[in-house]
Amino acid sequence: MNLSDSQTAGHGGPRRVSAMEAVLAHLRGAIERGDYPVGQKLPSESALGKEFEVSRSVVREALRGLQALGLTVSKTGKGTFVTATGPVENPTFGTYSARDLFEVRRHVEIPVAGYAAVRRSTDDLDLLGHLVERMDLETDNTAWVALDSLFHITIAQASGNPVFGKVIEEIRDALARQSSFLNQLGDRRTRSNTEHREIVTAIASGSEADAIAAMTSHLEHVENALTTIVRPSRPTQQNKDD
Repeated sequence: MNLSDSQTAGHGGPRRVSAMEAVLAHLRGAIERGDYPVGQKLPSESALGKEFEVSRSVVREALRGLQALGLTVSKTGKGTFVTATGPVENPTFGTYSARDLFEVRRHVEIPVAGYAAVRRSTDDLDLLGHLVERMDLETDNTAWVALDSLFHITIAQASGNPVFGKVIEEIRDALARQSSFLNQLGDRRTRSNTEHREIVTAIASGSEADAIAAMTSHLEHVENALTTIVRPSRPTQQNKDD
């Protein structure tokens, strides 16, 4: 069963999804239908790789997605077991939940963007401009996620308050996990690049209000994307009949 050519609808029409997305969607559907009941062990990475005709690394990423959604738990040396028939509303990324991250980001990164707009140096702006250019060109998800983390840390440092930078550093790993999750399952990367440029433009303008507004919009889009993944809208009756 080769799933790498699957497509899904988006704002710009159907898009080709990655093999990981297709494997995760298939496994998620099977769990939600009850094909794999709570408590059951999923097939091994090797077996799933053969079934879907993908590499073990693709399967491993899909299994991490299931775990982030709260559908499974991985037990070292034993395998992956189903823990729920539907995703949790507050998935966990590393040691922090999505709710933890959003609360902190709203109360830290939004005002930080405002401080950065009035305190940033020329070097700060040069680095932020360089980062958004690299993110626009980057095609590897892992490398992009690393740049994304550095982007948000740089804004915190541009605020002129070293404590803000320490706060973002503390949650850096969780932010990276969440960012990777959203890019793979929510097709967020292109939109994030646009939002990042809007943030840099606002910071460069020196307008505290504009920078706050740009960061607020970015975080709202991130939160909405996660909500859509966790609680996807069901097709309407009309769509079912089409």
